[in-house]
Amino acid sequence: MKRELTSTELKALKKWAHRISAALEKLFPRAKTVLKYSNNWELLVAVVLSAQCTDKKVNEVTEKLFRKYKTLADYLKANQEEFERDIRPTGFYHNKAKNILRAAKFVNENYGGKIPKTMEEMVAIPGLGRKSANVILGNAYGIVGGIAVDTHVGRLARVLGLTDENNPEKVEKDLMNLFPKDEWFQLTYRLIDYGRKYCSARPHNHAACPLANL
Repeated sequence: MKRELTSTELKALKKWAHRISAALEKLFPRAKTVLKYSNNWELLVAVVLSAQCTDKKVNEVTEKLFRKYKTLADYLKANQEEFERDIRPTGFYHNKAKNILRAAKFVNENYGGKIPKTMEEMVAIPGLGRKSANVILGNAYGIVGGIAVDTHVGRLARVLGLTDENNPEKVEKDLMNLFPKDEWFQLTYRLIDYGRKYCSARPHNHAACPLANL
């Protein structure tokens, strides 16, 4: 929050967060990532490709990509221009290709070819920030060190009055203060599913959204 909340305000906001969490759990009891992958390295690739791109499009691209590049070693040998063509439909393919191929080299040289298990090590990988690291750690190892704040999560956190911040890391901090840690991982995917199904970024009547009933 942009200003320090009083203890009474914080207590009320946590109560509101609890009601939201309970409602989201009823709506989406088994929310999870829809990205398709068969190992932790493929998860990292899919997460990088998902920036500013729909998960559906990422899955279409990785279906072919993961057949062509089967192991980390294949990424180490990849030609960047060819790789850019392979991932072009996901958008921002120059930067994504550069980051993925640099990440492959970094993971191979610094972590023995394995995805690490700490936030500090994850964000050292080229092209990864806290949001991506949270997604990868949570799905790969069940390690929850924060809340992955993508555009859906950030937007809905503001719509629902849980934060007035725009910076993803500040939004994450606000949400971490309101929700218990055992809810952090699922909260991300429940908010994403809620945004996709009920409360999109397009102009609409918020009063018709399920959480409006709260």
